[in-house]
Amino acid sequence: MRKLGIVLLIILVLIGGGLFYLSTFKLKEIEVVGCEMASAEAVRNVYAEKSRFGNTLELILRSKFDSDRDVPFVAKSEIEYVSKNKVRVQVYEKSVAGCIQYMENYIYFDKDGIVLETSPEKFKNVPYIKGLKVKSWELGEPLPLEDKKKFNLILNITQLIIKYELVIDGIQFTNEDEVILYHDGIEIELGDGTNLAIQMMNLGSILEGLEGKTGVLYMKEFSDDNSTASFKEKK
Repeated sequence: MRKLGIVLLIILVLIGGGLFYLSTFKLKEIEVVGCEMASAEAVRNVYAEKSRFGNTLELILRSKFDSDRDVPFVAKSEIEYVSKNKVRVQVYEKSVAGCIQYMENYIYFDKDGIVLETSPEKFKNVPYIKGLKVKSWELGEPLPLEDKKKFNLILNITQLIIKYELVIDGIQFTNEDEVILYHDGIEIELGDGTNLAIQMMNLGSILEGLEGKTGVLYMKEFSDDNSTASFKEKK
């Protein structure tokens, strides 16, 4: 009987010690990394709400099993242990190809034209397509543009922008349905899109040589047979 009492005492001491040790994992900081378009504060709040007891280990365990609440522009996120009092959340954002304006908001879509998010904010690193309008839209569905040919051309352009890692601020169609791109003070005239693939493939290297300048880059005649582009600088 005495031995049983000693065993129980040891067990209680171990449990008490374990609980005390676990209590030292008090959550004090949730670091969020990887946000450019998504709100780091919104991501932080989502994870803070998961922790009922403010414990670092508890939050990590709950995050492994709890489904994430949707945060605009976030595709997925992962949590990792940093210290007893700190965790780090790595955010992976949705791949946004472009946006158009709808009333007071901007509609963001992916390379296939699927609507990802809407926001009153225009993000600088996303090409803005000028002159396109929609009467309605729905998250997760293709943009309902009447001019399918023009829309397919837009998707082609945005896919090439992503492929060649180009920094393009805006895309515009003229009254003659010719394509104009905008890059950091440079207006790029591409013509009707016939030679778009070869033009976009070479655009990055051409823009490197024009860094710091403003003006108009003429590439309408740029093709497999004609690799000439001219630039008229604005003084």
